[in-house]
Amino acid sequence: MAHIVIMGAGIGGMPAAIEMRDMLPREHRITVVNALDYFQFVPSNPWLAVGWRKREDVVMPIAPLLQRKGVDFIAKPVTKIDPEGSQLVLADGSTVRYDYLVITTGPKLSFDEVPGAGPHGGHTHSVCSVDHAEKFWAGYQAFLQDPGPVVIGAMPLASCFGPAYEFAFILDADLRKRKLRHKVPMTFVTSEPYIGHLGLGGVGDSKSLLESEMRNHDIRWITNAKTTKVEPGKLFVTQLDDLGQVFKEHEVGFKLSMMLPAFKGVDAVAAVPGLCNPRGFVLIDDYQRSKAFRNIFAAGVCVAIPPVETTPVPTGAPKTGYMIETMVTAIVHNIADELAGSTASTKATWNAICLADMGDTGAAFVALPQIPPRNVNWFKKGKWVHYAKIAYEKYFLRKLRTGTSEPIYEKYILKALGIVRVVK
Repeated sequence: MAHIVIMGAGIGGMPAAIEMRDMLPREHRITVVNALDYFQFVPSNPWLAVGWRKREDVVMPIAPLLQRKGVDFIAKPVTKIDPEGSQLVLADGSTVRYDYLVITTGPKLSFDEVPGAGPHGGHTHSVCSVDHAEKFWAGYQAFLQDPGPVVIGAMPLASCFGPAYEFAFILDADLRKRKLRHKVPMTFVTSEPYIGHLGLGGVGDSKSLLESEMRNHDIRWITNAKTTKVEPGKLFVTQLDDLGQVFKEHEVGFKLSMMLPAFKGVDAVAAVPGLCNPRGFVLIDDYQRSKAFRNIFAAGVCVAIPPVETTPVPTGAPKTGYMIETMVTAIVHNIADELAGSTASTKATWNAICLADMGDTGAAFVALPQIPPRNVNWFKKGKWVHYAKIAYEKYFLRKLRTGTSEPIYEKYILKALGIVRVVK
């Protein structure tokens, strides 16, 4: 009998547990360890931040979901990974031994890299967690009584730019509905070298389409933006040129701000010698396995992926839902094969597919593969994307409630787009 421990219960960890339980014989034990006792559907946080969702709409207790599948759950933070002893050390000093460890922790939000940033003692908000989105909503309600300038964007070394664009357009749509948009100058400040780069070197017509949308919505922008510090009501930005030289210094005033932070690996993962790169992301081989430890696998944002290209202000490569889904499926098949006496042979596709809501419309992109040159390089806008994102939210949450392990992107989204590519 093997004990498979999954560290992290987010968009990667929960499907990993369900899929693992469906594939492995019952003689093998599966345990999920997570710092929090609830699952949060992170893609809905921009909606929650403007009051379009409530916490109870996008948060579910984890234990009942996993118990129904016969998966054990421990709601405690991991303070140390002991790869030599194949065990986790938890915050209360207890230990959990494993035969296989699957790391799906997501990132550490590194607000401290920019002085004055972040919702915890800083002057900017975030939509990276449900707590952060709720904090923005509280500030937003007060802001609506006396509106003013807004700054939205992404700090240096951010690697998930989609939510910043989503939030800018969602906030714009909400202010228009409230007849307050004319009182709110908006500036988009991003470390990307151009609008629509997305950490991917652009996808299809993303640059021209998103620039056009920003002009149409009266959103100004600063690209190649190195945010250096934040003070109350002020964002300090050094804008670089394409050669990485200082082009202009900005002091961008704001009454409310949402800036996505840089990502790093969580402390317990980053502290393991040989497991991670200098930013704390897990180094893996073609089969999602750690390059240093054969019984450790990793999927999702915690995985090390090199930037698509060098940019004047450092940017990271995003890990989108489809990519995470295929990473998880690869891990499940590879562990199942090893337990059956075979060898790991399943590879994730590492393709990028994203549905980005824009308030009352939306944009979808497909990059197959994520790193250019690509077989498919596709970017489209339409109201259908707004509805598709809502449908994705409802489907994913229902999938967890019912304990279903079917792959949503491969089964529905790619077919709907007319792009079906399954790479094993």
